[in-house]
Amino acid sequence: MGAPAGIRRMRIVLMVMLLLIGIVNYIDRSTLAIANHSVQHDFGIGPTEMGLLLSVFSWAYAFAQLPAGGLLDRFGTRRVLGGGLLLWSVAQAFCGLAVNFKQMLFGRVVLGLGEAPAFPGGAKVVSEWWPRESRGLPVGLFNAASTIAPAIAPPLLTWLMLAYGWRAMFVVAGVAGIVLALIWFAVHRDRGPAADEQQPVPVSVREWAGLLRHRTTWGMVLGFTGIIYSIYLYLTWLPAYLESERGLSVADTGIALVVPYLAGTLGMLVGGAFGDLLVRRSVSTMTARKVPICTGLLVGGLCTIPVALTPSTTLALVCISLAQFFMNSASAGAWSLAATAGSERITASLGSLQNFGGYFGGAFAPLITGIIVDQTGPYVMALLAASGIAILAALSYALLVGRPVGVVATPEISKEPA
Repeated sequence: MGAPAGIRRMRIVLMVMLLLIGIVNYIDRSTLAIANHSVQHDFGIGPTEMGLLLSVFSWAYAFAQLPAGGLLDRFGTRRVLGGGLLLWSVAQAFCGLAVNFKQMLFGRVVLGLGEAPAFPGGAKVVSEWWPRESRGLPVGLFNAASTIAPAIAPPLLTWLMLAYGWRAMFVVAGVAGIVLALIWFAVHRDRGPAADEQQPVPVSVREWAGLLRHRTTWGMVLGFTGIIYSIYLYLTWLPAYLESERGLSVADTGIALVVPYLAGTLGMLVGGAFGDLLVRRSVSTMTARKVPICTGLLVGGLCTIPVALTPSTTLALVCISLAQFFMNSASAGAWSLAATAGSERITASLGSLQNFGGYFGGAFAPLITGIIVDQTGPYVMALLAASGIAILAALSYALLVGRPVGVVATPEISKEPA
């Protein structure tokens, strides 16, 4: 029996809102990558300092994941996700007004703090409004924002920057997020329990900490590092790589970036939908979610190797597109896993822990890349390192992620067998 018409309508509204929030989220992350050379010139900084600006966002974002999940599970997505959207949008506009390196650094930190609830919040919304066997596709849809935004951001943001300057580009993006936050507060209400259900007990600090006793949790935390490392390497340094290493102009780079991110969007949808298909074919839920993750990491990592070694710009773009497809397929699978590996009560907490691991480790991608480029010139070693990390992450998911994560409100929280 299908869901009532009211539930179906709300699902559509929520999916549109989550997609728009995700797009704004990733556009705001993309602005500094697009303005990379201009900001370096205006502030008089080099690749290492730029790498720090790119990385500090991810460190703030990663550590903010730790309280974000618990706050979402306790206070709901309307207040926490909406408040985060408002905070990061103000920070984004502030970055456009920064007059020196330190102010930009501060703005990037606040941007990371504000963005933290976005994707764990999306996973929680899906876990509340969709049945367990059908969560892969909606998770893939809202996570597709992470590739749709980088696909549309380069030409849009490049046009804004060339026409009005990089500062106006930041301010416009920030204002767009503020407007979206007001709409979110106006249309979204957290879904309460049914009339015959009890109000779920908020997750306690002890229960949240108990998630770390599960081997599956650690497999998700460590494995997601490889996904984010590779995705964030391309997200933050790809424009500069195409300009400096491949000799493309700023305008040509904006056009060339569209195809890899469209491939990533397709990968997001395929990764989520393929997991749902496996569940419907009676494959166990945990295995069904792991297949697109491990496959995407392994193949995506291998596709990065020719990017580093080929002299052909065309072949490099093809391999970058394939890497984006498979890495984002893995990302969709990882968020689907977060939405199904535990009860709805702990979805945001589990998802935020996974996201913490991903961005704490992944944050080193832009910084390490900047240091390597400073020391060696080309991007070869940085790309090969990303390939190896992706393959290790595939092993983490394959070997450590096993049984679903359970949490109980007792002093003794059982461990999974090794």
